[in-house]
Amino acid sequence: MQLARAKVNLWLKIVGRRADGYHLLDSLVAFTDLSDSLKVDPSDGLSLALEGPEAAGIDGEADNLVLRAARLLADRAGVSPRAALSLTKHIPVAAGLGGGSADAAAALHALVDLWRVALPIEELFDLAAALGADVPMCLAGRPALVSGVGEVLRPAPPLPPCAILLVNPRMPLATPEVFAARRGPYSVVTPVPSVWPDLAGLVGALAERGNDLTEAAISLRPAIADVLAALGRTEGARYAAMSGSGATCFALYDDTAAARRAAAGLPDRWWRHAGRLVSA
Repeated sequence: MQLARAKVNLWLKIVGRRADGYHLLDSLVAFTDLSDSLKVDPSDGLSLALEGPEAAGIDGEADNLVLRAARLLADRAGVSPRAALSLTKHIPVAAGLGGGSADAAAALHALVDLWRVALPIEELFDLAAALGADVPMCLAGRPALVSGVGEVLRPAPPLPPCAILLVNPRMPLATPEVFAARRGPYSVVTPVPSVWPDLAGLVGALAERGNDLTEAAISLRPAIADVLAALGRTEGARYAAMSGSGATCFALYDDTAAARRAAAGLPDRWWRHAGRLVSA
């Protein structure tokens, strides 16, 4: 069983745009204990079965990222794409949590083992980048400082222990829509310290940087502003912001008990997960 962990952009700065239209990023990415899971078994063909509370979000997709990852890996490795894949979805779709990218990365990990593929790690990451900007960071699966269009990864300073509450107003939001709605100048990259001594130090760095896509996302889904306001009012919240291109928002707490208490006080119509950040 391969876990596909939800990623969170703890900060996200848009620092430029390439000639091909892709935006240049400066982001701190971390991963949470919320995950999809992928099981692979030998088979005469290639198939994907879906289950789990969030499976309806991708049910009916004939060629989602998991199948594309399988076919691309098979083609690159020169093997027949034969596997029965079973994906259990817990990460909401189009939520700014990288669920599809995490699933694709999990497929690459699992199928490399199943098919006994011997690819240099650099080639595997190049293959991941061909599937999408978030797939390489999900393939690495550890906190990272992200630049370029998402393909340049550097190890992040160790994150202090903390809990996280993820909240989505049950409104999918496509990343291209949000980037198209973004207005204003580009940000500048701020140097990152070698260490955050405690949660207060990390929160200070997050508050200094924020998320450059928040205003654009709110213009498309005003409920995001309601979620952010509600998170900011919860007892024990150390910091609240939107993740990625939205619509999921998050708040950081000292411990999971505080995150769970905060989750219990939010509207039932909102999806939420109280858990923790994971270091690897």
